[in-house]
Amino acid sequence: MIAKPLIALAMGDPAGISPELTAKIVALDEVRARGRLVVIGDRRIFDEGARIAGVTPELTTVKPDADLRATAGETLFVDLGHLDPKEVEAKTATLAGGKFALANYRHALELARDRRVDAVCFTPFNKQAMRLARADYDDEIAFSAEIAGLKTPASEFNVLGELWNARVTSHIPLKDVAARLSSERIHRALELTDACMRNAGFARPRIAVAGLNPHAGDGGNFGREEIDIIAPVVVAGQREGIAVQGPFPADTVFLRAKRGDFDAVLTMYHDQGQIAMKLMGFDRGVTLLGGFPFPICTPAHGTAYDIAGQGIASTGATRAAVLLAAEMATRRRA
Repeated sequence: MIAKPLIALAMGDPAGISPELTAKIVALDEVRARGRLVVIGDRRIFDEGARIAGVTPELTTVKPDADLRATAGETLFVDLGHLDPKEVEAKTATLAGGKFALANYRHALELARDRRVDAVCFTPFNKQAMRLARADYDDEIAFSAEIAGLKTPASEFNVLGELWNARVTSHIPLKDVAARLSSERIHRALELTDACMRNAGFARPRIAVAGLNPHAGDGGNFGREEIDIIAPVVVAGQREGIAVQGPFPADTVFLRAKRGDFDAVLTMYHDQGQIAMKLMGFDRGVTLLGGFPFPICTPAHGTAYDIAGQGIASTGATRAAVLLAAEMATRRRA
């Protein structure tokens, strides 16, 4: 019998819903049944989140250098002791909040890098706060790759149940997207999508590729990217044994994916897929960082400053993120 995977859960922005979300997740029987959580943060911030959430989960507090696999306790808490709750400005992006979340996430990544845990999850960050703490902070992909020492391509995926959304470009201005597209970049994204989905349990994922232009270029009337760049990649992928089709118009491909024609849609830029996925299931969506030697998952929504401190934050997306990380980590260990 394979032991439950050890999952590092880094607390996110302390001014938003992250503290109460973390506490709620730790209290879920379903989550504890699928993985053994190691929460990383400041115990005082966590306890305040638990008070807001109205839960009293049991945790065993350990030191940062503890042998986590050998430590007794169903749920562990690595207390970095680095933020007094009195210093938290509720519903505000601050340097202190960014430093708190960044330190937690860094520690979680280091644990996974050193194989002291099997997967990483985190409750929502605030990009503005993260940049206050680290001026060159671009996104989680670049930071994670730096800490993990990753030299190979990585990408961000959005997951909604059994439907995945991958993308070729991510956090760049829209005006730069067309110039960033190349057959090599699209092919790399396609291969990574196929590999990550297989690691998640898909025997042969069916992948649809979206076009860049309206109506997928309309035969060249609205642009030639589909003809010159995207379509050759689809053909190459098919020759390699990938179950890929396209390019399809972006305004209808998600309708086909939703009805079950495809397992994933590979889009050309961030919002081309994000809008569709969030409309279909904002409170259930998961962001997965793929291409790493361990799963990294987080809810697809943000810090929700508008409802922070009210105890009403939904656990749907965070629950799904932890369960996906647990499933992928279990498969890797098997």
